[in-house]
Amino acid sequence: MPYRLTIEPSGHEMDCDSDETILEAALRHGFNIPYSCRNGTCATCKGRILSGTVDYGDIEEKVLSEAEKMDGLALFCQAMPLSDLKIEVREIGAAKDIQIKTLPARVAKIEDVAPDVRALFLKIPSTERLQFLPGQYIDILLKDGGRRGFSLANTPNDDALLELHIKKVEGGTFTGHVFSAMKEKDIVRFEGPLGTFFVRQESTRPLLMVATGTGFAPLKGMLESLFAQGSIRPIHFYWGVRHSEDFYYEDLLQEWQSLHNHFNLTKIVSQPDSRWSGPTGYVTEQVIKDFPDASAFDAYICGHPDMVFSLSAALAQAGLDSEHIFADAFVFAKAKTS
Repeated sequence: MPYRLTIEPSGHEMDCDSDETILEAALRHGFNIPYSCRNGTCATCKGRILSGTVDYGDIEEKVLSEAEKMDGLALFCQAMPLSDLKIEVREIGAAKDIQIKTLPARVAKIEDVAPDVRALFLKIPSTERLQFLPGQYIDILLKDGGRRGFSLANTPNDDALLELHIKKVEGGTFTGHVFSAMKEKDIVRFEGPLGTFFVRQESTRPLLMVATGTGFAPLKGMLESLFAQGSIRPIHFYWGVRHSEDFYYEDLLQEWQSLHNHFNLTKIVSQPDSRWSGPTGYVTEQVIKDFPDASAFDAYICGHPDMVFSLSAALAQAGLDSEHIFADAFVFAKAKTS
């Protein structure tokens, strides 16, 4: 049976079926609330239940603790209604009119950009366009019914080829195929664009952008879009990897630095060798060291979940309100794979 779902503070009301999640109901009715992985792992969709009861599903303790559940918090991508509900969550208008499509695509080009990273370029049918916001992702649809999410690394105005950065994951079924068997002219199917990880254009605050590994992909799209728009918002971009050879697109990074005085780049290596002379350690520590007071920024964070969670918490401790922290945690195996 359907229940009544009310979103505050907007006051929007809609039906929510007993067998669908709060997120599914909101998206079905055209209302966008924060989300990313859609499988209860990244915590992007966390919000508050003001009244009513839900089934929280099988949620990992580290993502939603028992104390948070008792305090009325839920992961809206997992919570299903057991009664009429009133929830508190900020809605996102920018993605409202963007159509989610299921399309075929041809593999146009494959490039090895780092020892365990491939850039995959997909061409969609000439009769189609994929409207998206820089930073969103697509789900590759697998023949067994599974799906794997990858962030779009290109900009919407440069959509002749959709660019994905794919990291080889030990034991990964799809990434194993990409690195061992995929070839140019292969056909894949995908659904997208998805997610609410994109630059909030209405803000004029300086930007703190942080990535680990292939978390660089959506930030690349965001940065290129900002540069194309002529934005002069100060940008501090931090990129952390394990080994120095894991950095890629070095020529592009140098070009950004030479052309844009408001762009500041810091690269960090956690397991350096004698060839690396730059900052070492973990990117979270470097960011907080450089910005012990982070209250003035808009922060965009993407990469391994441990980094995303730890940096989000550290920035909050450094004075940055949660409404100015936007994150996309790359979740392995279930849905999103870096």
